[in-house]
Amino acid sequence: MEASVAETGRDNCLPTGVGEAVKQVSAEKILQVVLVSPQIPGNTGCIARTCAASAVGLHLVEPLGFQVDDTKLKRAGLDYWPYVVVKVHSSWEEFREYFRQQKGEKRLLAFTKRGTNIHSDFSYRRGDWLVFGAETFGLPAEALLDCKNEPLGGGTIRIPMVETYVRCLNLSVSVGISLYEACRQLDYEQLQNPTEISNDKQKSFVSEDVFA
Repeated sequence: MEASVAETGRDNCLPTGVGEAVKQVSAEKILQVVLVSPQIPGNTGCIARTCAASAVGLHLVEPLGFQVDDTKLKRAGLDYWPYVVVKVHSSWEEFREYFRQQKGEKRLLAFTKRGTNIHSDFSYRRGDWLVFGAETFGLPAEALLDCKNEPLGGGTIRIPMVETYVRCLNLSVSVGISLYEACRQLDYEQLQNPTEISNDKQKSFVSEDVFA
C-alpha cells in the first residue's frame, strides 16, 4: 500500500521530504527507535540519520523540546530525511496504545542509566523497540514501568560508563551504541534486504501502515 508520508497534522511539520524516497517499507520492521520527549533538535536529527543508515523506524513521543520543523533538526539530519520513516505521537499513552496494536512479537526496552542489563550482554530479538528518554530528565515513570513489566516490556538496559565525573552519554551517541549492538546480534538482517528506493522521489511515498 502506498500513501503520503504524513499520518497526522503533527507529521506534516517534519522536515520537508521525510521518508518520501522510500518506495516500499516492510510491514515487519526488525527494530524501532523511540525517543520520549527529546529536548535537543541536533540530537534528534543525528538519530534520524542513524536510523536511515540502519534501516529502522523512528518514533518521537511528545512533548518535544523543539518544533519538529526546527532548522537545527533539519541540519543535523542532512539530506537523509527522505530515507527515514518518522512517526510523531502526542503522548506516551497514545504511543502505548499504538504499540499494543502492532502485530507480531514485540517488546519495549528502556535504555536508562539505572538499567539492570548491560547493553552488550542483553539478547536482542526481532521486534524490539529501543526506548530512550529526554537528555535532561530521562524516561518518565510510566514509560519505565511499561518497559520493565510484561506484557509490553522486556527490561531495562544501561551502557557502562565512568560515573564519577560523567553524568551521562550524549543521547545520539547512546542510541548509536545501543542500536548497532542490537543490529550486530541480529546479523544486520535489515541491511541485507535494503529498502527499495524510488528513482523519482517526488512520486514515491511511505505507507501509512509502514509501522503496522
